[in-house]
Amino acid sequence: MNMPPRLTHFAWLSIAAALATIGLKTGAYLLTGSVGLLSDALESLVNLAAAVVALAALSVAARPPDDDHAYGHHKAEYFASGVEGALILVAAASIGYSAVDRLLYPTPLEQVGLGVLISLGATAINVAVARVLLRAGRQYDSITLEADARHLLTDVWTSVGVILGVLLVAATGLLWLDPVIALLVAANIVWSGIGLVGRSAQGLMDSALPADERQAVQQVLSSYTQQGVAVHALRTRRSGARRFVSFHVLVPGGWSVRRGHTLLERIESDIRAVIGNATVFTHLEPLDDPLSWQDQGLDRAETLSLGQEGQGRRQSL
Repeated sequence: MNMPPRLTHFAWLSIAAALATIGLKTGAYLLTGSVGLLSDALESLVNLAAAVVALAALSVAARPPDDDHAYGHHKAEYFASGVEGALILVAAASIGYSAVDRLLYPTPLEQVGLGVLISLGATAINVAVARVLLRAGRQYDSITLEADARHLLTDVWTSVGVILGVLLVAATGLLWLDPVIALLVAANIVWSGIGLVGRSAQGLMDSALPADERQAVQQVLSSYTQQGVAVHALRTRRSGARRFVSFHVLVPGGWSVRRGHTLLERIESDIRAVIGNATVFTHLEPLDDPLSWQDQGLDRAETLSLGQEGQGRRQSL
C-alpha cells in the first residue's frame, strides 16, 4: 500500500506555518531586543528547514516499489526525522551562543507589550498546525508528520516560556532572566532533538515491531498452534508506515500442498487484520523433517551454514 499522496499537503502546510512564524517572531525580537524571543525565532527557522526536508521525504516515500527498491521507499521518512533532530541540535547551539553573549552583556528590553502580542499570534499558528499534523501522522502512521508535529508542540511550549520570561523581565527589571530563559529553551530542544535522532536510528536499524503489535501477532499464531501445527523463526520489522512479518509454519508431512497453502493464506490474512499495513512472508515446512528444525535462529543464514558443515563432516566419516 503506497503512502497517500496527500501527505505532502501537510508538509506544505508546515512550510507555510514556519514562514509565517519566522516573520512574526523575528519582528517581535527586533521590537524588543529579547534574546529569548530571538531563540524562539531561530527554532522556527529550524521548523522551516525540517518542513522542507519532510516534504522531500514524503515525496520519496510515496513512490511505489521498483526493481531497485522492491520493499518500497518508506525508510526515507526516517532520514527526514533524523535530519530534523540534527537541525534542532544546531538551533540549540545557536541559541546557547546568543544567550551567553547576552548574559555577559545585558541589554534592556523595548516595546515588550507589542512584541509579546506578536509572539502570541505566532504561537497560536503553531498550535493549530501541530494539531493537524499530529492527527494526520497518527492516521497515516507517518513518523515524519508526527516528528514535525511534536517539534511544533515543543516550539509552542518554548514560546510560552519565553513570553512569560519576557514579561517577568519587564516587571522586575532583572535583565539576566532573559538569557537564562534562552538557555533553558536550548536545553529543552536538545532533549527533543536527541529523541528524534534516536527514533530515526532505530527505524534505519530495522528494529522489531512494538511490543503490543508483536503480541498481537503471537496471539494469532498461538490460535493455530493449538490445531496441531508449529511456528518458529518469527521476525518482524518496520519501515516507515509499513510492517513486515515473516515466520515458518510446520505442518504434518502427509498434508497436500493445497491444504498447506490454504492454511498459510488464512494465517497471513488474520495477521493483516490485527496489524495494519503489514506484508506477511511465510514458509511451509514438514513437521517430521529434521531439517525443518535447523533454522529456528534469528540468523537463518548462519544456522543453515553450520548445519550444512556438520552434515558434510558426518558424510565424510
